[in-house]
Amino acid sequence: MFTSFLRTIARPAAVSLLLAASASASAGGWVTQQLEVEGTLVEAVGPRGDCLSKFGGTISGHGTSALMGGKVVFIATDCITPIGPLFHFSNGKFIVMTTEGDQIFANYSGQFIPTGKGAEYVFSGATFQVTGGTGKYSKITGGGMLTGGEDMITGAGNIKLSGRVMYLSNKK
Repeated sequence: MFTSFLRTIARPAAVSLLLAASASASAGGWVTQQLEVEGTLVEAVGPRGDCLSKFGGTISGHGTSALMGGKVVFIATDCITPIGPLFHFSNGKFIVMTTEGDQIFANYSGQFIPTGKGAEYVFSGATFQVTGGTGKYSKITGGGMLTGGEDMITGAGNIKLSGRVMYLSNKK
């Protein structure tokens, strides 16, 4: 799988070669593009036996992504560990789906820190790593930053994934 191949590359020359190859987007090859997914979410938290902390969250939401053709929906799960006033989230699994059914999968982690306004928290040091996909994104890799926030009482919030991805274009 291409993702495994990328993880084993140790030479900068090989990385340069791969990036140069991605420039041939119009010929139907590998392309590198900006990925942004922005939307609103609701998180439900509670006991999770598969988490070391025994506590986690389930997120659902909707938004938009220019790369993914407009409207998207997403779901995610993660493990949550309280550390004083902060919340560390780890083992996050994220799925973003287009209206056509194509999906992008990502892992994520980071922290929630209080804003000082009621129960409002924002992401801090949150990142995501694309691990694959389906359909048009079946050979996708990349990653970036997560920004946004959430009201820890209602679970309502917003999220933005911003990063770069590389995938095989079907354009010829």
